[in-house]
Amino acid sequence: MNDGIFKEEWLVEVQEAQKRAYTPYSNFNVGALLITEDDEYIYGANIENASYPATICAERTALVSAYANGKTKFKAIVVITDAPDPASPCGVCRQVLKELTSDDMPVYMASKDGRVIKRTVDELLPLGFSGKDME
Repeated sequence: MNDGIFKEEWLVEVQEAQKRAYTPYSNFNVGALLITEDDEYIYGANIENASYPATICAERTALVSAYANGKTKFKAIVVITDAPDPASPCGVCRQVLKELTSDDMPVYMASKDGRVIKRTVDELLPLGFSGKDME
């Protein structure tokens, strides 16, 4: 990926985040790396629960951790899965990204072999609605 924003080290870091996943039921590890505007890395991993609705995705663990620590401005997020092709965030994560980040923030999706595709939050959730629409 060479778009002038993406850094190869992000791929290494998101793989580290993926190792932190807790997936005793699906065995499908997802990692997220949220990059703040001041280049701090916030890690996220999917955390499963026997009560499946209580499971939380990697993207949301990273965003919740960032907000809980006073970080609210971001450059990008990188997501990696065990899938052979890059996979996009789920619908709930797309909605949370829409609410908590800028519409033009890059979302990099990586496959297990390191292929990366890029979309913006707005491209992942076109015509989305968030609190920004209520201002």
